Amino acid sequence: MAPSQQMFALAPAMGLPSLAKSQIRLLVGKALWIYAMAEVGLPVVPTIAITRAAWDALQAERPTQGDNLRKVWVATLFKLVKPGTQPPDLVVRTSAPKHMPGLKSAKIGIPAPQSEDDAVDPERPLGKAIDAAFASYGAPEGWAGEAEIEARDSQIVIVQSKAAGRLAHFLTRNTATGAFGPVALPGDRLPKLPESALDLANAIDAASGQHMACAVAIAGDEAHFLSARSVEVSAGAQLEAAVDRVDRKVWTPAEAVRRFNPSQLPQLLHPRLADGAGTEPLASGLGVSPGAASGEIVFSPEDAARLRARGRHCILVVIETGPGDIEGMKAATGVLTARGGMTSHAAVVARITGKPCVAGVKALQIDAASGTCKIGERSFAAGDKITIDGTEGQVFADALPLSRPHIGGALSRLLDWADDSRTIAVRTNAETIEAARTALSFGAEGIGLARSEHMFFSADRMLALRRLILSENEYDRASALEGLVDYQAADYAALFATMQNKPVNVRLFDPPLHEFLPRSEDDIEETASALGLSVKALRARLERLVEVNPMLGHRGCRLIITYPEILSMQIRALVAGVETAMDNQDLPVHLEIMVPFVTSAREVAWVRSRVRDLIGNAEVFREGASLSFGTMIELPRACLRAGDIAREVDFISFGTNDLTQTTYGISRDDAPAFLAAYHRRALYDVDPFVTIDQRGVGELIHIAIERGRAVNPHLKVGICGEHAGEPRSLRFFAGLDIDYVSCSPYRVPVARMVLAQEDV
Repeated sequence: MAPSQQMFALAPAMGLPSLAKSQIRLLVGKALWIYAMAEVGLPVVPTIAITRAAWDALQAERPTQGDNLRKVWVATLFKLVKPGTQPPDLVVRTSAPKHMPGLKSAKIGIPAPQSEDDAVDPERPLGKAIDAAFASYGAPEGWAGEAEIEARDSQIVIVQSKAAGRLAHFLTRNTATGAFGPVALPGDRLPKLPESALDLANAIDAASGQHMACAVAIAGDEAHFLSARSVEVSAGAQLEAAVDRVDRKVWTPAEAVRRFNPSQLPQLLHPRLADGAGTEPLASGLGVSPGAASGEIVFSPEDAARLRARGRHCILVVIETGPGDIEGMKAATGVLTARGGMTSHAAVVARITGKPCVAGVKALQIDAASGTCKIGERSFAAGDKITIDGTEGQVFADALPLSRPHIGGALSRLLDWADDSRTIAVRTNAETIEAARTALSFGAEGIGLARSEHMFFSADRMLALRRLILSENEYDRASALEGLVDYQAADYAALFATMQNKPVNVRLFDPPLHEFLPRSEDDIEETASALGLSVKALRARLERLVEVNPMLGHRGCRLIITYPEILSMQIRALVAGVETAMDNQDLPVHLEIMVPFVTSAREVAWVRSRVRDLIGNAEVFREGASLSFGTMIELPRACLRAGDIAREVDFISFGTNDLTQTTYGISRDDAPAFLAAYHRRALYDVDPFVTIDQRGVGELIHIAIERGRAVNPHLKVGICGEHAGEPRSLRFFAGLDIDYVSCSPYRVPVARMVLAQEDV
């Protein structure tokens, strides 16, 4: 855009503003709201704007004795003057998209230039004020990229007529409740405002969709708009305000959905640190499960369960968690670990159960034997109180005040409006009745991932699963499996009954062995005793099961291909579960069986053939229950061979956690150790385990969908990794040809909102 077009009137003294689309795109901060009020014909203090590029061009023209840009600038300045009146004193302000430290405050009472040269001379009052305003945005050194240069050139300074009358300030809405105002600023009394101030408040509220702090000049019975800035408020206040705008016919329901920030939803579903509870954190890690929690430090799952039974809150503090810690994690109010990343065991289980969790805290040292730990520079003993913030990834001393979740009618209404426009279904990842019920309460439309091995996290079940894993031969495995069938059949029946006739996608066994085997000395001794083995014999078996890289080892479909009796057990349990559920309800069960960790169509075909043989002519599937068969795509080769695989299945579902891990060749649990350095050096823009890598992992997903649908047009496609609950990733998935996403229960509302926004 030419410099001459980058100086223009936002609110001329006479008439309405007339801006080209390219000029409107330059508007940010105060300039945007001034223009918005002037455009609808409300009284606004006369205001013009100039960009840094235009001001620099004006200065470059001065030594050449040229006057083209100067004439445009002087003509623009005259738009601040009503015909037949003297030019007013002026005010110069910055206009940034958000508050920036060091920005120059308004320069007030600048005399109007006495000549055209005065209007551009940086040594005269107006030019000096404009120079100072632009300088406060920051020095240009180090800005090398085109985007940075363009952003710098587009920075705006506004020049206003000095307002006549008295100045008044107010908020458009109550910052706590979201109720429409005008409302006094914190610590002030609401000034007496004329009726026209209400019109301005209505207009700025509708245009911005935010809580705004407004400045007006009151002359007689009229309020003239001077400026406005957005005010940070809680998600609850934003939610109530969005619904109120619909009730007041300011917005449509679709507009309320489109303009609500989905990343604020976790604040409505989890406790958080209360406003004003500010204190310095002891240490920081990764906020892997949102919300805040306070409680006494415990170092073992048993102690967590003990305190829970006594009605006391506790934080489970461990190096890392494993399947044996699940009961303690459920009992604890929150979890703090020294190791682990966004998709670590602690992170996944915490999100499923809705518990706050901070992981990967390098400054955490634990001496469980003495019952002490060190967090940062401070030492703590078991029973001392700490607070964790799983949203920001911070740890604090003592029990800080928390705010309770904000869940009410407004949230339900907003999400219902979101569902009106959403075309992609939202399911949940859940294996327990508690998690399934939570997800249903948040609007889940089915289960997209039920991890069979997660049903064995209680002590007695863990022992049964270990007996299976440690079996020496087929006879031992068969004996161990008999004990597992009843467990799983009952679990499946309860899960099907809870979900009624919604689809339930059950992933076949995929236990990475290292996560389920005993590791500590106490655990090894207890397991040996329970299995009737000597500690020496158990150690020998454990030694034989050691894998160099267990996440790429004997797991997934490889386990059920090498040990078909495990598949037999699962199918028997699934059929029994469907039969029990169907006997106790009128609604049909919709079962989806998913094979994990496949690399080829031949693996899928082998498992599918055995599943069909095992199910045979089960009567329950002729009486209304439905069955579909599919696979989880979580390896690059499976993406590339998706066309072959699609011929063998009814659906595919992408496990984006493992797909990211295997595409990058990065261990998701070890990644935090070096990803921070990558971010500091701008080698990675985001953590690929948090936000989907669109150009690598995303391209593999796109290829797989395209090739799969080419040979199987009816192929159902889902996403069931943790990325399915992250806003930026969801926006990418919305552009793919998919049928559903599946995420942790507490992320279901986020997915519903984001996917609706992409369809609005």
